[in-house]
Amino acid sequence: MSASTVPALLVCLAAPAFFVLLLPWLGWGLLIAGLVTALGVDRWRVGEPERPSLLRDLSLIALGLVVVSLIDLKAELDNLAMVRFTLALGGAVLLPYLVSRFIYRDHAIRFPWRGGGRWSTFQWVWLAAVLILGWLILPFYFITSGVYTNWPVVDTPDLIARLFVGVGAVGIWDELFFICTCFALLRRHFADVSANVLQAIVFVSFLWELGYRSWGPALTIPFALLQGYIFLRTRSLAYVVTVHLLFDAVVFGVLVHAHNPGLLDAIFLVPAP
Repeated sequence: MSASTVPALLVCLAAPAFFVLLLPWLGWGLLIAGLVTALGVDRWRVGEPERPSLLRDLSLIALGLVVVSLIDLKAELDNLAMVRFTLALGGAVLLPYLVSRFIYRDHAIRFPWRGGGRWSTFQWVWLAAVLILGWLILPFYFITSGVYTNWPVVDTPDLIARLFVGVGAVGIWDELFFICTCFALLRRHFADVSANVLQAIVFVSFLWELGYRSWGPALTIPFALLQGYIFLRTRSLAYVVTVHLLFDAVVFGVLVHAHNPGLLDAIFLVPAP
Protein backbone atom coordinates (compact mmCIF):
# COMPACT_ATOMS: atom_id res chain seq x y z
CA MET A 1 0.00 0.00 0.00
CA SER A 2 1.49 3.33 -1.07
CA ALA A 3 1.54 6.47 1.03
CA SER A 4 -1.11 7.95 -1.28
CA THR A 5 -3.66 5.27 -0.44
CA VAL A 6 -4.81 6.61 2.93
CA PRO A 7 -5.63 10.18 1.83
CA ALA A 8 -7.29 8.98 -1.38
CA LEU A 9 -9.37 6.42 0.49
CA LEU A 10 -10.43 9.03 3.05
CA VAL A 11 -11.58 11.39 0.29
CA CYS A 12 -13.45 8.65 -1.58
CA LEU A 13 -15.09 7.38 1.62
CA ALA A 14 -16.61 10.82 2.01
CA ALA A 15 -18.99 9.79 -0.79
CA PRO A 16 -20.77 7.05 1.21
CA ALA A 17 -20.79 9.41 4.19
CA PHE A 18 -22.57 12.07 2.13
CA PHE A 19 -24.79 9.92 -0.08
CA VAL A 20 -25.42 6.64 1.80
CA LEU A 21 -25.23 7.49 5.49
CA LEU A 22 -26.44 11.06 4.85
CA LEU A 23 -24.01 12.41 7.45
CA PRO A 24 -22.55 15.64 6.05
CA TRP A 25 -20.39 16.22 9.13
CA LEU A 26 -18.73 12.85 8.60
CA GLY A 27 -18.25 13.56 4.90
CA TRP A 28 -16.61 16.90 5.64
CA GLY A 29 -14.44 15.31 8.31
CA LEU A 30 -13.22 12.62 5.93
CA LEU A 31 -12.49 15.18 3.22
CA ILE A 32 -10.51 17.39 5.58
CA ALA A 33 -8.60 14.42 6.98
CA GLY A 34 -7.85 13.18 3.47
CA LEU A 35 -6.62 16.55 2.22
CA VAL A 36 -4.50 17.19 5.31
CA THR A 37 -2.96 13.74 4.94
CA ALA A 38 -2.37 14.40 1.23
CA LEU A 39 -0.53 17.60 2.15
CA GLY A 40 1.71 15.56 4.42
CA VAL A 41 2.38 13.04 1.64
CA ASP A 42 3.28 15.82 -0.81
CA ARG A 43 5.69 17.38 1.68
CA TRP A 44 7.26 14.01 2.43
CA ARG A 45 7.89 13.57 -1.30
CA VAL A 46 9.71 16.88 -1.71
CA GLY A 47 12.89 16.22 -3.63
CA GLU A 48 11.51 13.21 -5.49
CA PRO A 49 11.29 13.30 -9.29
CA GLU A 50 8.52 15.48 -10.71
CA ARG A 51 5.12 13.94 -10.01
CA PRO A 52 1.54 15.26 -9.78
CA SER A 53 0.47 16.82 -6.51
CA LEU A 54 -1.75 14.42 -4.58
CA LEU A 55 -3.27 17.31 -2.64
CA ARG A 56 -4.27 19.16 -5.79
CA ASP A 57 -5.81 16.15 -7.46
CA LEU A 58 -7.74 15.03 -4.38
CA SER A 59 -8.91 18.60 -3.80
CA LEU A 60 -10.58 18.53 -7.22
CA ILE A 61 -12.46 15.34 -6.34
CA ALA A 62 -13.37 16.83 -2.96
CA LEU A 63 -14.65 19.99 -4.64
CA GLY A 64 -16.98 17.97 -6.86
CA LEU A 65 -18.25 15.91 -3.95
CA VAL A 66 -18.97 18.99 -1.88
CA VAL A 67 -20.95 20.62 -4.69
CA VAL A 68 -23.07 17.49 -5.22
CA SER A 69 -23.62 17.07 -1.48
CA LEU A 70 -25.27 20.49 -1.30
CA ILE A 71 -28.50 19.16 -2.81
CA ASP A 72 -30.93 16.37 -2.04
CA LEU A 73 -30.43 13.71 -4.72
CA LYS A 74 -33.97 12.37 -4.45
CA ALA A 75 -35.30 11.96 -7.97
CA GLU A 76 -37.87 14.67 -8.67
CA LEU A 77 -39.21 16.06 -11.94
CA ASP A 78 -40.57 19.51 -11.12
CA ASN A 79 -38.93 22.59 -12.63
CA LEU A 80 -37.12 23.60 -9.44
CA ALA A 81 -35.66 20.13 -8.95
CA MET A 82 -34.40 19.99 -12.52
CA VAL A 83 -32.75 23.40 -12.16
CA ARG A 84 -31.22 22.31 -8.85
CA PHE A 85 -29.79 19.15 -10.38
CA THR A 86 -28.48 21.04 -13.40
CA LEU A 87 -26.64 23.61 -11.31
CA ALA A 88 -25.21 21.17 -8.76
CA LEU A 89 -24.18 18.40 -11.13
CA GLY A 90 -22.97 20.86 -13.73
CA GLY A 91 -20.94 22.68 -11.11
CA ALA A 92 -19.43 19.42 -9.85
CA VAL A 93 -17.91 18.86 -13.30
CA LEU A 94 -17.23 22.44 -14.36
CA LEU A 95 -15.62 23.78 -11.17
CA PRO A 96 -12.93 21.06 -10.83
CA TYR A 97 -12.14 21.45 -14.54
CA LEU A 98 -11.79 25.23 -14.26
CA VAL A 99 -9.67 25.01 -11.12
CA SER A 100 -7.42 22.40 -12.74
CA ARG A 101 -7.09 24.32 -15.99
CA PHE A 102 -6.80 27.92 -14.84
CA ILE A 103 -5.63 27.83 -11.21
CA TYR A 104 -3.48 24.69 -11.08
CA ARG A 105 -2.61 25.24 -14.78
CA ASP A 106 -2.56 21.61 -15.79
CA HIS A 107 -4.64 19.35 -18.00
CA ALA A 108 -5.43 16.67 -15.44
CA ILE A 109 -9.10 16.61 -16.44
CA ARG A 110 -9.88 15.93 -20.08
CA PHE A 111 -12.92 14.73 -21.99
CA PRO A 112 -11.57 12.55 -24.84
CA TRP A 113 -14.69 12.18 -26.94
CA ARG A 114 -13.38 10.07 -29.82
CA GLY A 115 -10.58 8.28 -27.98
CA GLY A 116 -9.08 5.29 -29.73
CA GLY A 117 -10.75 5.69 -33.10
CA ARG A 118 -13.36 3.47 -34.75
CA TRP A 119 -15.27 1.05 -32.60
CA SER A 120 -14.38 -2.61 -32.96
CA THR A 121 -16.79 -5.44 -33.66
CA PHE A 122 -16.62 -6.45 -30.01
CA GLN A 123 -17.58 -2.93 -28.94
CA TRP A 124 -20.68 -3.05 -31.12
CA VAL A 125 -21.54 -6.49 -29.76
CA TRP A 126 -21.16 -5.20 -26.22
CA LEU A 127 -23.66 -2.41 -26.92
CA ALA A 128 -26.21 -5.02 -27.95
CA ALA A 129 -25.34 -7.10 -24.89
CA VAL A 130 -25.96 -4.10 -22.62
CA LEU A 131 -29.49 -3.78 -23.98
CA ILE A 132 -30.20 -7.49 -23.61
CA LEU A 133 -28.74 -7.74 -20.10
CA GLY A 134 -30.60 -4.62 -19.04
CA TRP A 135 -33.86 -5.99 -20.44
CA LEU A 136 -33.37 -9.25 -18.54
CA ILE A 137 -32.13 -7.88 -15.21
CA LEU A 138 -33.46 -4.38 -14.61
CA PRO A 139 -37.22 -5.10 -14.59
CA PHE A 140 -36.68 -7.84 -12.02
CA TYR A 141 -34.54 -5.54 -9.87
CA PHE A 142 -36.72 -2.45 -9.98
CA ILE A 143 -40.08 -4.17 -9.61
CA THR A 144 -39.40 -7.03 -7.19
CA SER A 145 -37.31 -4.85 -4.87
CA GLY A 146 -39.76 -1.96 -5.05
CA VAL A 147 -37.03 0.59 -5.73
CA TYR A 148 -39.00 1.96 -8.67
CA THR A 149 -40.91 3.92 -6.02
CA ASN A 150 -37.73 5.93 -5.40
CA TRP A 151 -38.59 7.69 -8.66
CA PRO A 152 -41.73 9.82 -8.99
CA VAL A 153 -44.85 8.50 -10.68
CA VAL A 154 -44.72 9.23 -14.41
CA ASP A 155 -48.23 8.88 -15.78
CA THR A 156 -48.53 11.82 -18.17
CA PRO A 157 -46.66 12.60 -21.41
CA ASP A 158 -45.03 15.62 -19.76
CA LEU A 159 -43.70 13.62 -16.81
CA ILE A 160 -42.53 10.80 -19.07
CA ALA A 161 -40.63 13.30 -21.21
CA ARG A 162 -39.06 14.86 -18.12
CA LEU A 163 -38.01 11.44 -16.86
CA PHE A 164 -36.42 10.65 -20.23
CA VAL A 165 -34.40 13.87 -20.17
CA GLY A 166 -33.44 13.50 -16.51
CA VAL A 167 -32.31 9.89 -16.72
CA GLY A 168 -30.22 10.58 -19.81
CA ALA A 169 -28.67 13.77 -18.46
CA VAL A 170 -27.63 12.16 -15.19
CA GLY A 171 -26.18 9.21 -17.12
CA ILE A 172 -23.97 11.53 -19.18
CA TRP A 173 -22.94 13.40 -16.05
CA ASP A 174 -21.93 10.14 -14.36
CA GLU A 175 -19.28 9.55 -17.01
CA LEU A 176 -18.06 13.15 -16.97
CA PHE A 177 -17.58 13.17 -13.20
CA PHE A 178 -16.84 9.62 -12.10
CA ILE A 179 -14.76 8.56 -15.09
CA CYS A 180 -13.28 11.68 -16.70
CA THR A 181 -12.77 13.50 -13.40
CA CYS A 182 -12.45 11.12 -10.42
CA PHE A 183 -11.00 8.12 -12.25
CA ALA A 184 -8.65 10.23 -14.36
CA LEU A 185 -7.30 12.07 -11.32
CA LEU A 186 -6.85 8.88 -9.29
CA ARG A 187 -4.98 7.19 -12.15
CA ARG A 188 -2.26 9.83 -11.83
CA HIS A 189 -1.33 8.27 -8.47
CA PHE A 190 -2.48 4.65 -8.52
CA ALA A 191 -2.44 1.56 -10.67
CA ASP A 192 -5.50 1.29 -12.88
CA VAL A 193 -7.16 -1.41 -10.77
CA SER A 194 -6.80 0.57 -7.54
CA ALA A 195 -7.98 3.79 -9.15
CA ASN A 196 -10.99 1.97 -10.57
CA VAL A 197 -11.98 0.57 -7.18
CA LEU A 198 -11.68 4.01 -5.60
CA GLN A 199 -13.83 5.71 -8.25
CA ALA A 200 -16.40 2.92 -7.92
CA ILE A 201 -16.82 3.78 -4.23
CA VAL A 202 -17.84 7.30 -5.23
CA PHE A 203 -19.93 6.18 -8.22
CA VAL A 204 -21.96 3.58 -6.32
CA SER A 205 -22.55 5.88 -3.35
CA PHE A 206 -24.06 8.54 -5.60
CA LEU A 207 -26.31 6.00 -7.29
CA TRP A 208 -27.48 4.75 -3.89
CA GLU A 209 -28.90 8.12 -2.87
CA LEU A 210 -30.28 8.62 -6.36
CA GLY A 211 -32.47 5.55 -5.86
CA TYR A 212 -30.51 2.36 -6.63
CA ARG A 213 -31.01 0.85 -3.18
CA SER A 214 -31.99 -2.53 -1.77
CA TRP A 215 -29.68 -4.98 -3.58
CA GLY A 216 -28.84 -2.34 -6.17
CA PRO A 217 -25.10 -2.34 -5.36
CA ALA A 218 -24.95 -5.90 -6.72
CA LEU A 219 -25.62 -4.23 -10.07
CA THR A 220 -24.05 -0.81 -9.67
CA ILE A 221 -20.68 -2.02 -8.35
CA PRO A 222 -19.88 -4.19 -11.40
CA PHE A 223 -21.35 -1.50 -13.67
CA ALA A 224 -19.06 1.19 -12.20
CA LEU A 225 -16.01 -1.07 -12.45
CA LEU A 226 -16.88 -2.09 -16.01
CA GLN A 227 -17.29 1.53 -17.09
CA GLY A 228 -13.83 2.32 -15.74
CA TYR A 229 -12.36 -0.72 -17.47
CA ILE A 230 -14.09 0.08 -20.76
CA PHE A 231 -12.77 3.62 -20.64
CA LEU A 232 -9.25 2.30 -20.10
CA ARG A 233 -9.56 0.04 -23.13
CA THR A 234 -11.28 2.48 -25.49
CA ARG A 235 -10.06 5.89 -24.25
CA SER A 236 -13.41 7.06 -25.58
CA LEU A 237 -15.88 9.16 -23.64
CA ALA A 238 -18.33 8.70 -26.51
CA TYR A 239 -18.30 4.94 -26.06
CA VAL A 240 -18.79 4.85 -22.28
CA VAL A 241 -21.54 7.45 -22.61
CA THR A 242 -23.22 5.31 -25.27
CA VAL A 243 -23.04 2.24 -23.02
CA HIS A 244 -24.49 4.22 -20.15
CA LEU A 245 -27.28 5.74 -22.22
CA LEU A 246 -28.33 2.33 -23.51
CA PHE A 247 -28.45 1.08 -19.93
CA ASP A 248 -30.44 4.16 -18.94
CA ALA A 249 -32.83 3.69 -21.85
CA VAL A 250 -33.83 0.39 -20.29
CA VAL A 251 -34.05 2.04 -16.85
CA PHE A 252 -36.37 4.66 -18.34
CA GLY A 253 -38.56 2.01 -19.95
CA VAL A 254 -38.76 -0.02 -16.76
CA LEU A 255 -39.78 3.01 -14.68
CA VAL A 256 -42.51 3.91 -17.16
CA HIS A 257 -43.62 0.27 -17.17
CA ALA A 258 -43.67 0.02 -13.36
CA HIS A 259 -45.71 3.19 -12.93
CA ASN A 260 -48.16 2.42 -15.75
CA PRO A 261 -49.44 -1.17 -15.48
CA GLY A 262 -50.50 -2.55 -18.83
CA LEU A 263 -48.71 0.06 -20.93
CA LEU A 264 -45.51 -1.89 -21.68
CA ASP A 265 -46.42 -5.39 -20.51
CA ALA A 266 -45.70 -6.79 -23.97
CA ILE A 267 -42.07 -5.62 -23.78
CA PHE A 268 -40.91 -6.74 -20.34
CA LEU A 269 -40.90 -10.20 -18.79
CA VAL A 270 -41.75 -8.97 -15.29
CA PRO A 271 -45.30 -7.59 -14.99
CA ALA A 272 -45.88 -4.15 -13.54
CA PRO A 273 -46.98 -4.21 -9.88
